[in-house]
Amino acid sequence: MAGNSQRRGAMRNEGTKKGATVGSGGQRRKQLKGRGPTPKATERTYHPAARRERAAAKRADEAKDRPPASARRRTAREEASMLIGRNPVVEALRAKVPAKALYVQVKMESDDRWREALRLAVAFNIPVLEVSHTDMDRLTDGGVHQGLALAVPAYDYADLTDVSTGTLLVALDGVTDPRNLGAIVRSAAAFGADGVIIPSRRSAGVTAGAWKASAGALSRVRVAQVTNLTRSLEALQQQGFTVVGLAADAPQSVSGLPADVLTDKIVLVIGSEGEGLSRLVGKTCDWIAKIGMRSDTESLNASVAAGIALHSVFAARA
Repeated sequence: MAGNSQRRGAMRNEGTKKGATVGSGGQRRKQLKGRGPTPKATERTYHPAARRERAAAKRADEAKDRPPASARRRTAREEASMLIGRNPVVEALRAKVPAKALYVQVKMESDDRWREALRLAVAFNIPVLEVSHTDMDRLTDGGVHQGLALAVPAYDYADLTDVSTGTLLVALDGVTDPRNLGAIVRSAAAFGADGVIIPSRRSAGVTAGAWKASAGALSRVRVAQVTNLTRSLEALQQQGFTVVGLAADAPQSVSGLPADVLTDKIVLVIGSEGEGLSRLVGKTCDWIAKIGMRSDTESLNASVAAGIALHSVFAARA
């Protein structure tokens, strides 16, 4: 009905209008202010990416205190060195090489070497352990073991002072093949050397291969391990030793050195087959000598050169 303002909905109430009122000053916009950019996944404590980053940081911290992988592998090999094969095992037992255990493959055909190995192991109170063919292959890394393997403990290296009491020493500079080390020790024992010196880095150590090549000589000739070969040679010079390095291009041969050099306190330094003497070691030597040969184009294995040089010193002292 016209003019009836009492009916419901006839008049609009301005106070109930939705939305921001005039003159609000933007208060509602301030209430809707954002919380800033979203943090990175690695910065959110419980996010998987953050957990992965914390785990990686922990592994990195642990790796700082852990020795290099090469050092760990070398330590493991030295602690678990195995002499394999019937002849090497028998020769080592005859030479009274220290051993932790003798492993014998079951159901293996025996011979005189087999029986002698068992007899010597029992006589020296070395444990004899029977293992299967599969276990023997695993222990020897698939080597030709002929059913016998001798576990050799880590070698107990001497100090420089232990070997410097003699008059004839052999120092190895960069010889990295354990078989060459063993063969040189064998020659050192044959020609009366009092010790062999090796650096602790970039050099072959006394392993099962060295024991095998030495044919038991490592039980008679001490091997000293030094931190720095150059400083050790200088210390020996102060004790009256003459240091003679072997090099293919030297002006004189070992046998042509003065007699008083060969008969007095002397250190023969053998370099690697490929590079020879290192620069600092070469500068430290009092003499540089070569092995006399027919042709200058030929070269000798490090162990062969050491044997010939040692024989020259031995002949001069005979």
